[in-house]
Amino acid sequence: MHNLLNNRKTEIRLGIVLLAMIVGLSLGSDSFFTLNNLTSLLNNNAINLIWAVGLLVVLIAGGIDISFAVASSVVQYLAVQVLRQIGGGDWVTGIVVCGVIGIALGLVNMFFIYRFRIVSIVVTIATYNAYFGLLMFFSKGRNIYNLPDWLTDRVVMFEYEAADGTWSELTLAVGAMVVCVVATWLLIQRTNLGRQLYAFGDNPEGARRAGVNVAAMQALAFGWMGLMAGIAGLMQANIVKEVVPNALIGREMDVLAAIVLGGARLGGGKGTVLGCVLGVMFVAVTQNGLNLLGVSPFAFKMIIGGAILVAISTSNIDFADLFRRRQEAAK
Repeated sequence: MHNLLNNRKTEIRLGIVLLAMIVGLSLGSDSFFTLNNLTSLLNNNAINLIWAVGLLVVLIAGGIDISFAVASSVVQYLAVQVLRQIGGGDWVTGIVVCGVIGIALGLVNMFFIYRFRIVSIVVTIATYNAYFGLLMFFSKGRNIYNLPDWLTDRVVMFEYEAADGTWSELTLAVGAMVVCVVATWLLIQRTNLGRQLYAFGDNPEGARRAGVNVAAMQALAFGWMGLMAGIAGLMQANIVKEVVPNALIGREMDVLAAIVLGGARLGGGKGTVLGCVLGVMFVAVTQNGLNLLGVSPFAFKMIIGGAILVAISTSNIDFADLFRRRQEAAK
């Protein structure tokens, strides 16, 4: 109950800050609060949000994973090879193939973490480098353009042409993002496994003594992250119409930052899907707003880094209680 209240306070604070930013950017730039820019925000950050809900489950379980972007790249490359062997397949086949490969890569992380009792960040740093090295070795760094026709088809969920001739649209990646967000919410909020994940992340030894299967919790967390990485890889291939071995590398910290800003605790046992979504949108709006205002892109990393420090250092502060105490002291 205490964690739930803290999560709600974090979500409310972040929501107020995000709303203030939207209002400020709308006044500062005529291009920000337009349908074209808002749909572009969703399209451009759909992959990040798919990753984010996967990483949220890992963080709730007390782990951390920084190999997910490389895993998505590996999934793309391997899936194309498999699909070529079976004659191209279709969307259902593609989702199954990418999901299975992604889960397998996630379970590799889980195996080393559970079997050898290695800290998750150390394992995922190792697999990050191993996956990336193997990918670049076998692909020779070359892009793959010969994809199945169904994968390169442009799928639009929503489109609108304004009077001035500008187009606004939402692509298939946004639809996949919505499904992943809802599925993750159902997993952690509406299932017994989700409750066990929170308990395990908050107090691993206590959860183990209460009968929670440690291996199952870690397999679920890293397997779910792998599944989300697989889906994200498939969506990225559909967006760019090719497989680029290193296109997704380097976005890990932005995703991690967004989840921490949304209230997830690096120590485990805390975090919500709503907070995760708000965190991703905060990072996305910040980057988009700075670009529209002509601010140096280097400022983005500085601002996000500062925001993370503030979020972590104030996560346990009850501002309402602090304000009340100051009022009482002033009397």
